[in-house]
Amino acid sequence: QLQLVESGGGWAQPGGSLRLSCVASGRILNNAVMGWFRQGPGKDREFVGAIKWSGGSTSYADSVKGRFSISKTSAKNTVFLQMNSLMPGDTAVYYCAAGFGLITSSMPYSEKYGYWGQGTQVTVSS
Repeated sequence: QLQLVESGGGWAQPGGSLRLSCVASGRILNNAVMGWFRQGPGKDREFVGAIKWSGGSTSYADSVKGRFSISKTSAKNTVFLQMNSLMPGDTAVYYCAAGFGLITSSMPYSEKYGYWGQGTQVTVSS
């Protein structure tokens, strides 16, 4: 069983930065993929990006490419989402998720992930 806990959300001004963390308790298998999703007010949940636990390759949604980056520290079972150049449209609840055996083309699909954190609110406004 895997439990995911996000932290690091809060308020930022447009152009600012925030870093979210997701700590996983339990064993993370080498074929795990850790994803970040978000759900803005009145919107569907959408893919932000993901990282393969083995190898560390990443994939991002077009809307965040060049602004957001995902990294991990295996020793602490932690995944990070560094968010730079934040815009009001980035306001959302951000969720960490874990899936196993996903190929790159499957990463954007939330139904491929079996474990989810509780979410952390990010608000971008002036």
